[in-house]
Amino acid sequence: QVQLVESGGGLVQAGGSLRLSCVVAGRTFRMYGMGWFRQAPGKEREFVAAISWSGGSTYYSDSAKGRFTISRDNAKNTVYLQMNSLKVEDTAVYYCAADRTGRGSGSPASYVYWGQGTQVTVSS
Repeated sequence: QVQLVESGGGLVQAGGSLRLSCVVAGRTFRMYGMGWFRQAPGKEREFVAAISWSGGSTYYSDSAKGRFTISRDNAKNTVYLQMNSLKVEDTAVYYCAADRTGRGSGSPASYVYWGQGTQVTVSS
C-alpha cells in the first residue's frame, strides 16, 4: 500500500509564493514518477507538473511553465512543487500522484496512487 500526504497549501496574495510537499509512505518511492494535479470548483482535474523517478525529466503545463518548479528528494520520499508569482486562477485543491511507470506523465490515467489534496487559495 502506498500513501501520499500533501501539505503546504494555504491562503496567499496574488504574486506570492507557496511550496507544496508530498510525502510518500513506502520503500518504492524512488521507482515512481510523480505528478501534481489541481482541481478548481466546477472544473475538471488538470495536470500541473510531473517528474521522472530520477528527477532527470520534468514536465509542466503551459500555465505552470516559468512559475512553478517540481523537484524530488528520494532520500526523504518527498516531492515538492514550488509555486511563484501565484495568480487568482491558481486557486484549487492540489493533488500529488504516483506513476508506476516511473516516467511521469501529464495524463491522470497514468497515475495509480493519489493523495487527499491540499487547498491553495490565492486572493487578489
